[in-house]
Amino acid sequence: MNSVHYISSEPLLLGDIQVLMTQPHVLELSASAVESIQNNYDFLHQKLSQNQEPIYGINTGFGSLCNTVIDSEHLSQLQINLVRSHACGMGEEVPTEIVRLMLLLKIQSLSYGYSGIALSTVQRLVDFYNHDVLPVVYQQGSLGASGDLAPLAHLALPLLAEGLVDYKGQRTEAAELHKHLGWNPINLQAKEGLALLNGTQFMSAYGVYCLLKAKKIDFWADLVGTLSLEAFNGNVQPFEKLIHQIRPHQGQINTASRLRTWLEGSDLSAQPDKSVQDPYSFRCIPQVHGATKDTLQFVSQTLAVEINSVTDNPNVFVNDDEIISAGNFHGQPLALAMDYLGIAVAELANISERRTYQLISGQRGLPAFLVSEPGLNSGLMIAQYTAASIVSQNKQLATPASVDSIVSSNGQEDHVSMGANAATKCAKIMENVERVLAVELMTAAQALEFREKRQLGSFLSGLLETFRSHVPALTHDRILHDDMKASLNFIKNFEIDTDLLD
Repeated sequence: MNSVHYISSEPLLLGDIQVLMTQPHVLELSASAVESIQNNYDFLHQKLSQNQEPIYGINTGFGSLCNTVIDSEHLSQLQINLVRSHACGMGEEVPTEIVRLMLLLKIQSLSYGYSGIALSTVQRLVDFYNHDVLPVVYQQGSLGASGDLAPLAHLALPLLAEGLVDYKGQRTEAAELHKHLGWNPINLQAKEGLALLNGTQFMSAYGVYCLLKAKKIDFWADLVGTLSLEAFNGNVQPFEKLIHQIRPHQGQINTASRLRTWLEGSDLSAQPDKSVQDPYSFRCIPQVHGATKDTLQFVSQTLAVEINSVTDNPNVFVNDDEIISAGNFHGQPLALAMDYLGIAVAELANISERRTYQLISGQRGLPAFLVSEPGLNSGLMIAQYTAASIVSQNKQLATPASVDSIVSSNGQEDHVSMGANAATKCAKIMENVERVLAVELMTAAQALEFREKRQLGSFLSGLLETFRSHVPALTHDRILHDDMKASLNFIKNFEIDTDLLD
């Protein structure tokens, strides 16, 4: 039996989302959420019946058409037209797991009762989520300013029985799905189209997805870096506690602590032929990886606020007898956070590739390219090329999107965040970093084949043994794509205690 997650005024935590992404459940609106939504809707429509003054997006046009007043008999059609006209996304489809997050975050935001939306509309979004009805959404089209207009329009289209959906893994027309499930299309009322389309749920869903992935990547960067240190016959002195107490960045402290834990039981410090100092890619793992950890903490705080906020416009305040048009849909906080996250995680690949390079360079008693008979065999020479290529692409992807702005809507929307582009770029960076770490893992494991008498700590020893059941040691040249893919799958599928990711 599926567990129930109640949508309420209680903060939605990132840990909650991680559980919801992995465990069967259904959503249900709490009694307080139902009351808030209904009271807000009733107040708005009472206002409209008593007052004919222009209220942006409710009885006026949108964007630069904000001064065009719409007759009361056309208010429903106005909202339907809004959804249809804004459904103009292009590019690749948004992965279904992120679409599911978009639904969750949109429902959460609407549940606070500041959006003037009908309870039946929110409930239908809940039904979408619970029945695994995932609208087809496209990655391109949002400027990240008036909310994520185009992506959220595609998310909302199936409410009208229009557009495409994935239903339990099958692609179908929304109209056909409504017939199959016996649903009637939602007849949007005043303000509802805006409530659905204004908002940052595209950016924030990508942000949550990227952040949770980044935490796992950070763990693997530390773990693979430790294996590489073992393989390189590196110095352990740079990870001693005292050195980090006098420069107490928390991420740096945590990274060094992790490495010390994994090095317990290792005979690395007793190995001969050590250099006085190691290259920075080994010696400065705490400082480089630690700075990324501190960035993850900042992004976590930003997202924690965003996913528990109301980001549509205008907003309806029942207790204050106010309807206020403002700019909570602007994605600048997310744009900066996603750029920052992308840069920080890209650095984990940057330093990882350097460790791979050092390991194949014929130093510290290791053979060139980590293979017997180098020359006859090329070994891991070109695997490093692949990592370097990916790292170079990441440097291009890490160029900030948030520094750009293009005027839209006849100058009414004259500053935009480009947070949607920052978010989708960030997701691509995450995938690339996993690939680079997979190459380093394969390289470190291969280097350790030439340290046969070495004793590793128990966790690293068990990890290496398990890895070898997926990727055999390289004795002569073979097609490395298969090994690299297996190494990547090992990283993706390895179960990590979530407590270790914080």
